Amino acid sequence: MTSSKTGNDLTFSLPVRYRVCVKGYLDESWSERFNDMRISNQLSGKISPLAVLVGPAMDQSELVGVLNSLYEMHLPLVSVELLAERD
Repeated sequence: MTSSKTGNDLTFSLPVRYRVCVKGYLDESWSERFNDMRISNQLSGKISPLAVLVGPAMDQSELVGVLNSLYEMHLPLVSVELLAERD
């Protein structure tokens, strides 16, 4: 996982925002299936589509649930990025 923050005050149960990128396409209407994360797709004729999910996770187990759902859909994980603590 990469981080755009130092992560010094990150804890196992801290609610934070993440950006998750997977190789493949996700219908934007599936947001509810992924804890209401916003879904966008980057399409290009030269490379495979890239689906990007951005949103909050209340804790690490909720993030793992999103990642597990993507795994079960056989979508290769490209990156997971910590964006910011939730307000």
